[in-house]
Amino acid sequence: MTSNDKKIKVTLIKSLIGTKQSHRATVRGLGLRGINSSVELEDTPSVRGMINNIYYLVKSEA
Repeated sequence: MTSNDKKIKVTLIKSLIGTKQSHRATVRGLGLRGINSSVELEDTPSVRGMINNIYYLVKSEA
């Protein structure tokens, strides 16, 4: 099994207004821009940790 098999789709569902600066940086680090923007990322522990940090702002699908 290669690392390319596992992907996770992340969608920004809430505004960044009023959130912590570090959480905004995490959203940008995941490659998300505006509300309803989506990215497909490799399912790694570091990406999972970033998603867990901003769970209230995003929706993720395996």
